[in-house]
Amino acid sequence: MNAKELHGKTPEALRENLVALKKEAFNLRFQAATNQLENTARMRAVRRDVARIKTVLVQKAAEAAK
Repeated sequence: MNAKELHGKTPEALRENLVALKKEAFNLRFQAATNQLENTARMRAVRRDVARIKTVLVQKAAEAAK
């Protein structure tokens, strides 16, 4: 997921995506703690996707406030 794709989405869709990614991050942390995690790179990708979504949400809020 890149920032250009995220800019085209509505804030509601971004929030829904954020919730789904946070659930996935929780499940990945749980799998890592129980040594069941197969793809450790996915944890990093999810964290970065969460950060991207949060950044775009802040940018959209700043644009709306102008």
